[in-house]
Amino acid sequence: MKAIYFMSPTAKCVDAFIADFKPKPKYKAAYVYFTDYCPDDLFNNMKLYCAKYIRVCKEINMSFMPQEAQVFTCDNPGAFRSIYSPKSSDKQKTLETLADQLVTLCATLDEYPGVRYKKENNTENAKILAELVDSKLATHYELDDSGKKKGKTQAQLLIVERGFDPVSPILHELTYQAMAYDLIDIQNDTYKYKSKDGSEKQAVLNEDDMLWVKLRHKHIAEITISNLAQMMKKMPSFRKQLTEKTIHLQLAEDCMQQFSNNVEKLCKAEQDLAVGSDVDGVKVKDPMRTLLPVLLHPYSTHDKIRAVLLYIFSLNGTTDENLSKLIQYIDTIRRDRSQEQTYNLSRWTPVIKDVMEDAVENKLDTREWPHQSECPAAWNGSGAVSARQKHKASAQDERRTGSRLIIFIIGGISYSEMRSAYEVTQAVKSCEVIIGSSHILTPTSLLDDIKGLSKGPMEPFTLEERSNA
Repeated sequence: MKAIYFMSPTAKCVDAFIADFKPKPKYKAAYVYFTDYCPDDLFNNMKLYCAKYIRVCKEINMSFMPQEAQVFTCDNPGAFRSIYSPKSSDKQKTLETLADQLVTLCATLDEYPGVRYKKENNTENAKILAELVDSKLATHYELDDSGKKKGKTQAQLLIVERGFDPVSPILHELTYQAMAYDLIDIQNDTYKYKSKDGSEKQAVLNEDDMLWVKLRHKHIAEITISNLAQMMKKMPSFRKQLTEKTIHLQLAEDCMQQFSNNVEKLCKAEQDLAVGSDVDGVKVKDPMRTLLPVLLHPYSTHDKIRAVLLYIFSLNGTTDENLSKLIQYIDTIRRDRSQEQTYNLSRWTPVIKDVMEDAVENKLDTREWPHQSECPAAWNGSGAVSARQKHKASAQDERRTGSRLIIFIIGGISYSEMRSAYEVTQAVKSCEVIIGSSHILTPTSLLDDIKGLSKGPMEPFTLEERSNA
């Protein structure tokens, strides 16, 4: 019998592999596939004991999760606590692992990017990760298959910490995907619902669902029967369309049923606190006057916590005494939800979208975004195209010329930030924006992550543990 081994390049995995062939082989032959670059010492150890049994030994860059067409994760929700908890003992190990995963992403894309990071006064996690990635990229690309050193490609990798924009993951978003993952219990991208006959069904929300791909970044108000029908006319497989139409009408209805008839007031308060001005552009002079009606209203505890956080962010912090007073308002009973549908304008734009636009226009300040490694020639200021100016798409526009901007946010990304990558890519046909993080955040999961910072040390995350999960 022959065996296929798909494993991480760790000492534990290699020792287990060797044990299958020493002293007596379990299999006639082995086909070995590593998820990442295998260090020479581990490879030589395998070769020493098992060379005559190994028929294939290849490294495939699979130590990251391609979540969507332009979104990836490192499948490591625990990274938030490992990096930011004062009780953590494994921050360096986690950063090393994230660096390895970013290198495999770049290798999969066949990119050797220039690396930059957001400089912060009170933390150096982005700088440390940038140094690790740059060093590991240099090692990985030291010699290519033809024995030559690979040069830099026309790409940039920007590394930034979650604290760079704490607002975007907290806000109530009214775009379809962000709203669904915030309000509906969607696990592993699987939406469970009941059909008309009462039977339970489920649908996977991924790239294979053409309607989902077309709808996910639209405002919830646009998910209507007439709009769905118009989209379906342009799609093949009529029977499949009907099923998808039913799913998305049900999901959109479920989203709206989760909203109370006072959601407009809640969203307006959130937007005013986040933006710092109201819908007419009048500056919010006293954020407490905006927050207080939210705290006095019987919104859910989670909604009130989110509003309090936005208030604190608007002031760049608050005193312990003030925080204690605010907490007194939070412990309230959740009110019954109404099915009445109301909407509010979304005025907040994720900060990372500004960064994307500045990057493709070569406008990032080098004092705020230092270069960890040399800047690729394509990004040295020539031929920059405005990302803020949306122009008509033509067949030629749709052919992107190869430049890539890769964004990595330490500590999680929100669905609104994911959407920004698509929006900037659509606006700038000459550059593809790819965004990723340790994991994807919803407002609830972020609150859980913050709560977990006070807990004790956790086991360090490794590629081996992820692949064996």
